Amino acid sequence: MVVDRRQEILNAATKSFSLYGYKATTMDQVARLANVGKGTIYTFFKNKEELFDEIITKLITDMEQAASNAIDEDKSFQENVHQALYKMLEFRLEHQLTIKLFQEDRDIGTPIVQEVMKKVEQSILVFIQEKIERAIDKGEIKKCDPEITAFVLLKLYVALIFDWEKNRMPLDKKEIANLFELYILKGLSI
Repeated sequence: MVVDRRQEILNAATKSFSLYGYKATTMDQVARLANVGKGTIYTFFKNKEELFDEIITKLITDMEQAASNAIDEDKSFQENVHQALYKMLEFRLEHQLTIKLFQEDRDIGTPIVQEVMKKVEQSILVFIQEKIERAIDKGEIKKCDPEITAFVLLKLYVALIFDWEKNRMPLDKKEIANLFELYILKGLSI
């Protein structure tokens, strides 16, 4: 059996970042979790930032893949945008790393974590924007500014999924879909 040290290091680092956050994770912790010497880590990654960046890049790719898998070409733009957005935000909630980073960004404001969270949000916005542009080209929705529309769609979803339930009972997926259609999609429909 061939041991993939690089992957073991990535797995250990992901676990450490998920448990302790970026700021509190050390290369010593990662080495202990990976059961390697600290020097071994540096044969693959020049520093903690590079290691973190690779983990986040994979996380974003996995999140985009989850959203893409939620899209069904036989369904309407409205149904697909709802499914893809919900899947991306659900992905963020289900993965301990994103939860920990969200908390660290909110509570500590670690600069590199703030940048990563912006990168994650930007990847979601680009994904949505591309779907909006395609829907405009296909005549499924009215001509609009895709960048602004993507921003509004994402922020509404975040508000309905995360912000609403801070002080209220959570909305289920169907309720969110109905509100989303009422407030946004009917305005885009032809």
